[in-house]
Amino acid sequence: MSSFIRKRLFDDNAALVQLLGLCPLLAVSNSIINALGLAIATVFTLTLTNALVSIIKPIINKEIRISLFVLIIASVVTALEMFMNAYFHELYLILGIFIPLIVTNCIIIARAEAFASKNTVILSIKDGFFTGLGFALVLIIIGAIREIIGNGSLFNQAHLLFGEIGHYLHWHIFESYQGFLIAILPPGAFFVLALLVAIKNKYTK
Repeated sequence: MSSFIRKRLFDDNAALVQLLGLCPLLAVSNSIINALGLAIATVFTLTLTNALVSIIKPIINKEIRISLFVLIIASVVTALEMFMNAYFHELYLILGIFIPLIVTNCIIIARAEAFASKNTVILSIKDGFFTGLGFALVLIIIGAIREIIGNGSLFNQAHLLFGEIGHYLHWHIFESYQGFLIAILPPGAFFVLALLVAIKNKYTK
């Protein structure tokens, strides 16, 4: 793995090291399907906005660059929101406000300003994709852990993302499991994130 990719996936992971984008990370990660839906949306947005910012950077007036970046991000997220509403309507309803709130995700505007506005299109696409992937992996891991502990299952409501085949993906790990409510409530997200940060720091040291 190249240092470029490792840095974005692990060393400077947006969620575990920079602690950015925690609002959607903690709010929708109560199941792996919810987490996966938002993860895909975030990776797509980061990759495309980085590419667009890099393309137009020669003609951007520095004084209004942040406003333009926000406008680009908002346009991409609006198109994504309409797509999800049309093709993944039930999942769209579950994710609710957190889809349009991608516009305010600190990770996206930070990568646009710090990297895409200063580098080539190809490098910007790579940066957006792997930064988003690092965030997505943490989101999915938190979602999986919370769903297992909270409900004793994995891929509950997978049909919202995968269609009819999703019904066959639902896996009951613990039969007659009563569940652990705190795991799927907001405090559970903080506990799992703290555990992942601790493991990451221990491994790094």
